[in-house]
Amino acid sequence: MTARLLIVGPQGSGKGTQGVLVAEAFGIPVVSTGDIFRANIKQGTELGLKVKAITDAGDLVPDEVTSEIVRDRLSQDDAQGGFLLDGYPRNTTQVGHLDAFLAGRGESLDAVILLDVPRDESIARIAKRAEEQGRSDDTEEAIAKRLDIYESETAPIVGVYAERGIVDRIDGVGTLDEITARIFAALEARGLVPVAA
Repeated sequence: MTARLLIVGPQGSGKGTQGVLVAEAFGIPVVSTGDIFRANIKQGTELGLKVKAITDAGDLVPDEVTSEIVRDRLSQDDAQGGFLLDGYPRNTTQVGHLDAFLAGRGESLDAVILLDVPRDESIARIAKRAEEQGRSDDTEEAIAKRLDIYESETAPIVGVYAERGIVDRIDGVGTLDEITARIFAALEARGLVPVAA
């Protein structure tokens, strides 16, 4: 059973946490651009230094750089049987990049999990995360800017995927277990059944 999934939601929607749970259940890797970028920053790589300067300013990494990193990651052996994308594609240009890459392999996304969370809830969750994890990129200004970018750039990709009939809109407010259960119910309704179920 392969599953090629995308999880989308504003910062603070819990997509990182839910993405890991879904990926584990399906036995597929999470491909998180944020994690890849943070790992490079921590290791002080050339990419990491470039990304840190961009993210500290509250800006997003350019499409070409991001798409190249994702293509490389999806070409690795563990992603051949499926994957869960988190943080990519984040705009319609990147949707085109991903479509072209997957089409070249005779593949397409199976489902898009959209975590619906009100803006004030997102901000409260991010502020709490910043406090707990000491993340330098979680200043109030950077949070507001990223939410604005999400609403203007990322939200439109949902429309593209909705036209294809692959978006599952999930209420992202509730306990961790409640939200996870909603996601699995939606995926199972599409015939996507976890291997670890």
